[in-house]
Amino acid sequence: MSETKRPHRNFYGRLKGKTLKASQKTYLDEDLAALSPGPVTWDDNPQRQHLDLAGRFGGKPVWLEIGFGGGEHLVHQAQQNPQVGIIGAEPYINGVAMLLGKIRRADVGNLAVHPGDARDLMDVLPEASVDRAFLLYPDPWPKTRHHRRRFVTPEHLVPLARALKPGAVFRVATDIEDYVRQTLQEVPKAGFVWTAERPQDWRKAWPDWISTRYEQKALREGRIPHYLTFIRR
Repeated sequence: MSETKRPHRNFYGRLKGKTLKASQKTYLDEDLAALSPGPVTWDDNPQRQHLDLAGRFGGKPVWLEIGFGGGEHLVHQAQQNPQVGIIGAEPYINGVAMLLGKIRRADVGNLAVHPGDARDLMDVLPEASVDRAFLLYPDPWPKTRHHRRRFVTPEHLVPLARALKPGAVFRVATDIEDYVRQTLQEVPKAGFVWTAERPQDWRKAWPDWISTRYEQKALREGRIPHYLTFIRR
């Protein structure tokens, strides 16, 4: 993605973990650039750039996964939905490298990767351009003083709502009860409607769900997954 003028933002998560394997370095060197969500085009405001999503995906509906971890869900959705283009945003470079390996093995061609802060990506997503978004097992930031760092705050939800089309689906999966509380409190304020009508609607995974390594860890440790579905008003 081309460079744009963006506000300075603090970033609190991890950017890099263990030393990358030689194969992972190869994936980053050879594959990442071609998977950019760009190109970028200017609109009438010289301070704002927009991604050319139609040029990138040939007019397909666009989905967005925020923080894709190791990429298993992202690749699964790309395989199951070749009729859509999917952008994954993830600042953790080890996770990006893991995803690139999965993309090679799966041989999917409808994915784009933003290896950075999702807020920077949302800066350049055109208004009402995304048909579906996923927030799956986000960093819980369990300490009360850190709750403002969670994704489900106005800093993140307002630009996400701007990028989503009316009627777009926003899925949130988490095993942290307090994250559920904050999600149900903050997401509707940003212009979304929670679709659940009965407990089964949030206790049961979506029909096209693939369990991720984060979910498997939660289950091993006795935490209960919650599957929350919202619709952009």
